[in-house]
Amino acid sequence: MSIKIDDEERRIGLALSGGGFRAAAYHLGTFRKLHELDLLKKIDLFSCVSGGSIAGAFLCSRWGNTAALEKALDELEQYLRTRSIAVSSFIAGALNPFGTRLDALAASYDAHLFSDKRLASLSNGPRIYINSTNLSTGNMFFYVAGGEEPEEMGEHELGQSSASNQNISTAVAASSAFPPVFPPLRVSEEEFPNEHTEYVTLTDGGIYDNLGVNPLMRVDRNRLHYALVSDGGKPFQIKNDPTESASTVLIEAIGILMEQVRGLQFARMELAYKAGRGPVPMWFSIDSQDGQINPGDAAFASSIGTNLKRLQDSEFNVLTRHAGALCEARIKRWAPELLL
Repeated sequence: MSIKIDDEERRIGLALSGGGFRAAAYHLGTFRKLHELDLLKKIDLFSCVSGGSIAGAFLCSRWGNTAALEKALDELEQYLRTRSIAVSSFIAGALNPFGTRLDALAASYDAHLFSDKRLASLSNGPRIYINSTNLSTGNMFFYVAGGEEPEEMGEHELGQSSASNQNISTAVAASSAFPPVFPPLRVSEEEFPNEHTEYVTLTDGGIYDNLGVNPLMRVDRNRLHYALVSDGGKPFQIKNDPTESASTVLIEAIGILMEQVRGLQFARMELAYKAGRGPVPMWFSIDSQDGQINPGDAAFASSIGTNLKRLQDSEFNVLTRHAGALCEARIKRWAPELLL
């Protein structure tokens, strides 16, 4: 991993946003383009949220040589084209007296993606953060593994503890537990000992930061020189018929708050770089027309739902095409040296 430019090692980070299977397919388009540009195997760090955790964790769980990466991309494509898990997980959890809807979601991920693999199995791949939101503190809570460094779980206020034996599927389920469809994950004091709480509960990472930017900005720890942000989330759009329902306002409020955080994170990346305290920022959001191949790709891609349902061929094709085009356009504009 990593890349040499002028005989100096440069480290690349890639953030993968939330946004359900739509975002996962968008990120697959990013993976394929980076592979085409001979950059995918040089990514040093992944920071994943929700749908981005599905894509990023699966890729890292299959990390290896070129043939292994290509096989992993094909398997992820097959999964996104054929699986629908939200409804089945909801029903299975509701009918199971010994588990929750989130347990059913984790079991589905385990059965079809991760085969009971633990975080320790990611050791030889790039460093990967699987991000959720801690309802005990309001902070980002991460499961982190890979990069031949220790596997940990935790956050900046409560600290970190070992997570070597944690299931990848559990971390991904917590990261993608969008409320109110899925309840939060309860993590006991035995699993995550700390001085402040008896247990913590984790919900969708997009509540805190749907982009997963934070680990990219930890220059002291992750030492990144370039930061790519694959943003397949749902940007807030002008509505001709804004809601008049009090209950719906709560849902819209989440969207507005997430859009606010989205804008602030992009500004944060830009300002940190200009101040010499952050990596070169390159983000490509799903609604961007700057770099799209076909007129209408941005609009069509943005209109696709952000759930966990199987993607139609037309949806999948535009998502992967659009992400790849935007990714290449940003690299050529802001970091052409990566392509030499």
